[in-house]
Amino acid sequence: MKALPFPCIRPVRETACQVAALPYDVFDRAEAAAYVAERPLSFLNIDRPETQFPPEQDMYAPEVYAKGAELLHERIDDGTLMCDPSRSYYIYELTQAGHTQTGVVAVCSIDEYEQGIIKRHENTRAEKERDRIEHIRALGVQTGPIFLTYRDEPVLTVIIEAAKGATPLYDFTDDEGVRQRVWRVRRPESVEAIYAMFEHIPCAYIADGHHRTASAVKVGLELREQAQQAGTFTGKEPFNYFLSVLFPASQLAILPYNRVVSDRGGMSAEQLVERVRGAGYIAEEATSPVEPERAGDVGMYCDGRWWHLSLDAAVAEQIAHGGPVERLDVSILQERLLGPVLGIGDVRHDPRISFVGGIRGTRELEERAGADGVAFTLHATSIDQLLDVADAGLLMPPKSTWFEPKLRSGIFMHRIA
Repeated sequence: MKALPFPCIRPVRETACQVAALPYDVFDRAEAAAYVAERPLSFLNIDRPETQFPPEQDMYAPEVYAKGAELLHERIDDGTLMCDPSRSYYIYELTQAGHTQTGVVAVCSIDEYEQGIIKRHENTRAEKERDRIEHIRALGVQTGPIFLTYRDEPVLTVIIEAAKGATPLYDFTDDEGVRQRVWRVRRPESVEAIYAMFEHIPCAYIADGHHRTASAVKVGLELREQAQQAGTFTGKEPFNYFLSVLFPASQLAILPYNRVVSDRGGMSAEQLVERVRGAGYIAEEATSPVEPERAGDVGMYCDGRWWHLSLDAAVAEQIAHGGPVERLDVSILQERLLGPVLGIGDVRHDPRISFVGGIRGTRELEERAGADGVAFTLHATSIDQLLDVADAGLLMPPKSTWFEPKLRSGIFMHRIA
């Protein structure tokens, strides 16, 4: 596969900690506005430019995206951001709660995404794509890196670790307690070594950022068509590539993506437990919150009590012979409980269901479930399961994986126009 060095728009060393921001889509509108009110240099001001307008402003209006472009140019002009002309790779290390992962920041081919060399495991929604498409069009810049992974390549790992022996370009700990270190790789022989090693890697997988990828690819294809019509297309233009960070699969941490249903469909807690047992689970009341330690087990909270659910042996054996999607805990829960027992058919659009990343803990699940709802804790999807689903050309159910730490926006940007 191709993973290329690129000229990067990035913060100057002194402002990197203030600029770096969580991804745009982890905030709702009110949260984003509150966040940037106290952080004028945060990249979220640019990634979510509706924060610069009153709450009643249409957040998808042309003037909102134009404001994002205006802010980007202001930050370049005032020296908060710089345009590094050298074609470089960047080594990006994140450390959170004792876990460290190190990736290579590069640009990857939109053609290889189209060809399936860069593999996906989720569907995307057109309305979410439209927002980032308009954002990229207005700025002429890709601002949010795509989180990619690949099956470990030991020689590449050695090269990356050697690059980390130099003085970091950035080294800071952000508001969420994540330490971030970045090294720039621009010596020709080092650049060539990294490029050559990625050529030996047959494919990459989107871990997080399916909508950002689809949006970047669609804008790139639009610009390609315009260049072809003008007779200027060469195939080397920046719009042929999208901003990525590539991590070896063994370093990634996936947390559970838990579920809350706002009501029990008229059932009492006792009736629900009986229905759960009839769906092939052994249900045992627990004395403390349940966070499953093995695949197949589920924690259930309702009416102030926790239950530990485990699959009946015969049911577990049947599931073990299913395909890679059918064996996922999120699929088992959907097919056995959420759908037939609680009536949740379309998890993308049913307002009764919400999703909570495992990092937030069980207290939030209990609060969301309240007196009338029910919450479920799951065992995390494994990285091997993700790769198996993608290799089979299949798709995971929505909200199957929660990755931590999240990649920060605003540290690396890729100009495409």
